[in-house]
Amino acid sequence: VQLQASGGGLVQAGGSLRLSCAASGRVSNNFVMGWFRQAPGKEREFVAASSRRDATTFVEDSLQGRFTISRDNAKNTVALQMNRLEPEDTAIYYCAAHDAVLSRDPNTYNYWGQGTQVTVSS
Repeated sequence: VQLQASGGGLVQAGGSLRLSCAASGRVSNNFVMGWFRQAPGKEREFVAASSRRDATTFVEDSLQGRFTISRDNAKNTVALQMNRLEPEDTAIYYCAAHDAVLSRDPNTYNYWGQGTQVTVSS
């Protein structure tokens, strides 16, 4: 399975961005797709994830209300809508996936996209 992420960029604080990730290859019915981010000098952290099997979605508590994850199973894509962005959201955002239960632990994901830079200016 290969993941291709897109949609990053530079935005002013308060603005919005939409990231998209497309999976290609053998995608199972249990496929979980999610987003992580890593800011300079910080560990990779969970942002959101969505389960193909039961359509369950989960967004990190601190990001709820600003970030939304959605997926299109027919196209094997997942999108992350980010609103009211803050400078603290600046990071490289990674799309990730695995054939397992929905998880916040990056170590459980075995497929990763190349990362897309999101920069929020104050």
